Amino acid sequence: MTAEEAREKIVDAADRLYYAKGYAAVGMDELRRESGVSLRRLYATFPSKDDIVLAVLARKHEQWERGITERVEGEPDPRARLLAIYYYLADWFCADDFRGCAFINAFGELGTTHPAVADAVRTHKASFEGFVARLVDDAGASPALAGQLVILAEGAQTTAAISGDPAVAARARAAAETLVDAALGMPAVSGDAASHR
Repeated sequence: MTAEEAREKIVDAADRLYYAKGYAAVGMDELRRESGVSLRRLYATFPSKDDIVLAVLARKHEQWERGITERVEGEPDPRARLLAIYYYLADWFCADDFRGCAFINAFGELGTTHPAVADAVRTHKASFEGFVARLVDDAGASPALAGQLVILAEGAQTTAAISGDPAVAARARAAAETLVDAALGMPAVSGDAASHR
């Protein structure tokens, strides 16, 4: 097994375990067993648990950016691209293994005692806000809309995780549609968000 293969096995196992059980609940022995990598090699690859958590968050960030970008870019116009964020969330919330936002989970468990983890979470969230800000700019709306849409998306993630109800995404999308149309000076059209897919 090469060093890169060992690293991938560790990150794969850590990603599954942390997301399912939480960051603090998973020890190095369990990670060793799940990854099939010796404890010696595990520590040689990642000297501390924080290093593993950061590697998992880096992977999650890449997956999030790739997934949401693909979903948004498939839409025909700026308004639809803004609303596509919430269709992306709807698909994610319906996944069998949905356990909320890995970044919010990490911050809740480790943010106050692990500064590097807190920084990674803040960087991810700032990146998402920047992404939405660019979409808002493309739509010709006020920059204030970006923060409003981000709050809706973040709140939807937390609410869906706690309630177990994927319909939260549809409610967030309806609220986003109201905000977007107001920002763009468009008349409200009932049922538009529900019919668009």
